[in-house]
Amino acid sequence: MLRAIADVLRQIGGAVATVVTLPFRALARLFGGASSTARGRRA
Repeated sequence: MLRAIADVLRQIGGAVATVVTLPFRALARLFGGASSTARGRRA
């Protein structure tokens, strides 16, 4: 019983972590792409 509850909590925690990190990943990709294109234009 406790093991099942722990598994459910672990799955919920993983889902919350992915939802929280997704916007930051998108922002990092945006800024990373902007910086790489700026480097290409300078050279």
